[in-house]
Amino acid sequence: MFSSHSNRPVGLLPTSLLPTLLLAALALAACSNSRRSPARDGGGDADADGDVGDGATDADHNDASVDSAFDPDAACASVGVSAEVARLPVDIIWVIDNSGSMEPAIRQVQDGLNAFAARILASGLDYRVIILSLRGPSAPSGLYPVCIPPPLAGDSSCGDGTRFFQSTMNIKSTQPLEQFLGTLAQTAGYADGELRGGPPWQAWLRPEATKTIVVVTDDNSRLTANEFEHFSAGVDPFNSTSLPDGILAPSWGGIFDGYLFDAIYGWNSASDATEACVFADGTPAAASGETYTELVRRTGGVRAKICDGASAWGPFFDAVASSVEGASRIDCELALPPPPDAMMLDASKVNVVLGLDGVQTTLPRVPEGGVCPSTGGWHYDSDATPTQVILCPTSCDTAQEAVRSAGGASVDVQFGCDSLLI
Repeated sequence: MFSSHSNRPVGLLPTSLLPTLLLAALALAACSNSRRSPARDGGGDADADGDVGDGATDADHNDASVDSAFDPDAACASVGVSAEVARLPVDIIWVIDNSGSMEPAIRQVQDGLNAFAARILASGLDYRVIILSLRGPSAPSGLYPVCIPPPLAGDSSCGDGTRFFQSTMNIKSTQPLEQFLGTLAQTAGYADGELRGGPPWQAWLRPEATKTIVVVTDDNSRLTANEFEHFSAGVDPFNSTSLPDGILAPSWGGIFDGYLFDAIYGWNSASDATEACVFADGTPAAASGETYTELVRRTGGVRAKICDGASAWGPFFDAVASSVEGASRIDCELALPPPPDAMMLDASKVNVVLGLDGVQTTLPRVPEGGVCPSTGGWHYDSDATPTQVILCPTSCDTAQEAVRSAGGASVDVQFGCDSLLI
């Protein structure tokens, strides 16, 4: 949330990755009913090609600057104080196949996940890493567990840490998506102690956090991409267990909306999703992973070929980290700063100005109970006792895009002039 003081997540953002929105609390002044132009909202198209090594680059990020929204000759003069945006947190869920062929890939996860987490921390994001996979240094014959070392793990026995959580379950080669859904909801057949089950982990997810799902496997999912997203709760189509609604169903309250799906799996051809890759010893991957190809495509995620072995993992970790950083969202609920000089707040005399690439536009206010227009705007959390300024979805999306661009964005809260209304 924006506030009149810094509310930066743990860690320091490098200059190149520190997008800021500046919130100016402008001095009260005598004012005529001057008006600016209507809201201008827009966005850019994201590059949908998520293949590692295909030349995709991260968006540039620059700090935003504050410019007066007023003409020097206008009746309202302005001064301001700045505030930095607090990015919303990110939850990164790794689902790792424990079958016998996965030992080399699991070793790479164990060796590389701490560096991956350190990069996310260095970006200034409040992150959590959640692993769904067998935990421990050993497992039953033919299975390979995952044991993440400190400092991400809480101890040398791969225990949970401050930002690390693992629900131990035997992820079967063709069932990662079924087990994701089933253990998330703890439906019949997926509870702790059951064959496909594991301890509850839904409580580790933060409702406001951006979600990234990362699958590591050399096989394909029995569940289709559409079923994973839109399944109607009921019997698992492949056995007698039960599955909840898919992750994009309204019953989940939108916590997975806008999620990213990344994967390292057995694909080989950018043009033929049925073609599986081949390992260096001549062994083909168990499957090409058509379901994962479709989920990567739908969400704009990134992927790598598991058959490329150790050489694939550094670029894959970097690409996943970049996708997490690029998809992180800003909080469009701004703390309403008190008027300067201890003056009384008049909620009818507040305006919000969105600055994009140096062009500032006064957004119209939506009265309480009104509907945000497609052109954008803002509203209070409560017209009677306002404590927050909340950007409408279109204006929020425009600001989100701007903070990822070279131009940047700013938000000014102006006191003293009658609000521009819808």
